[in-house]
Amino acid sequence: MYIPAHFLIKNPQDIHTIIQEYPLGALVTLGPDGLDANHIPFEFDPSQGAHGLLTAHVARANPVWQQCQDGADVLVIFRGNESYISPNWYPSKHETHRQVPTWNYEVVHVHGRLTVMDEEKFVRRVVARLTREHEACEPRPWKMGDSPPEYIAQMLKAVVGIQVEIQRIEGKAKLSQNREARDRLNAADTLLAKGAEGLGKAMRDATK
Repeated sequence: MYIPAHFLIKNPQDIHTIIQEYPLGALVTLGPDGLDANHIPFEFDPSQGAHGLLTAHVARANPVWQQCQDGADVLVIFRGNESYISPNWYPSKHETHRQVPTWNYEVVHVHGRLTVMDEEKFVRRVVARLTREHEACEPRPWKMGDSPPEYIAQMLKAVVGIQVEIQRIEGKAKLSQNREARDRLNAADTLLAKGAEGLGKAMRDATK
């Protein structure tokens, strides 16, 4: 990924936050038919290994887990806040008319090695953890025990677990750090007024 120095995310915790807040990753693999991408919710454990571990599950009918041998190199892309930025939001544009449209965004690229975990106990634990995390804000969180055991067993047989051992991780936050402070801040305020609070706040907090 091309990352100009002023857009590089240097703090590992900021990278981890993007993965945790936007866990639907695009798993990019190279198979017999060329490049493929699957969109999968991942669980991220930064304490495992040198750079962390991603865990997920895919449908058994999805050929990706059979096409990728254990240890295959993969890329997982996590997209954070993003939005179109109009040059009209920059005060300097109205003085010099030397601004153009752009797109601001946060993104993390995870490079790692894939391992297939085709074990019922492993998949059950993965599904249970993902469920607990994403059901936590519900008034009455759903849990696997709410369904008949035979139904859950049938559903678990239809999925396969995967893990990605992270070898390298990089983050990019394009937040108008290369613009004048007044331009960046006014664009941020415009986004906030439009309801894009995540990106607006990130732009207000950004520095060169």
